[in-house]
Amino acid sequence: MMAFKEITTPAGSIIEGPNGQARLVWNESYAPRMNKLLSEKQKIIDSEVLRLCSSMVPLRTGTLEKSGILGTVIGSGEVKYIAPYARHQYYSTARSRSYDSRRGGMWFERMKTANKSAILKLIGGGNG
Repeated sequence: MMAFKEITTPAGSIIEGPNGQARLVWNESYAPRMNKLLSEKQKIIDSEVLRLCSSMVPLRTGTLEKSGILGTVIGSGEVKYIAPYARHQYYSTARSRSYDSRRGGMWFERMKTANKSAILKLIGGGNG
């Protein structure tokens, strides 16, 4: 996942044509308004990723799942599971656990496949 790149508005321009000049001036409120909107949408995405991954993260004590909550700054665009063994659990374990077939490695990829359309719809991004 990646956070949005902050929008900036360029300086105005003067365009010369055969019939004279035209001046292009950006609305000063555009960039702050769009950055606020995108920041709010990023917070929604980050929160939904954590919520939807919750039922797919391997579970013994709940520490791995909680490490995602503790390691993630909502709105940053990066969901981080910070438990020391998180990487091993994500990449090096069987896809599912005998105690719950939904829990296992690659939980983000599996969550994304199952919920991409719903997340896009939630933020007004179409039907996926």
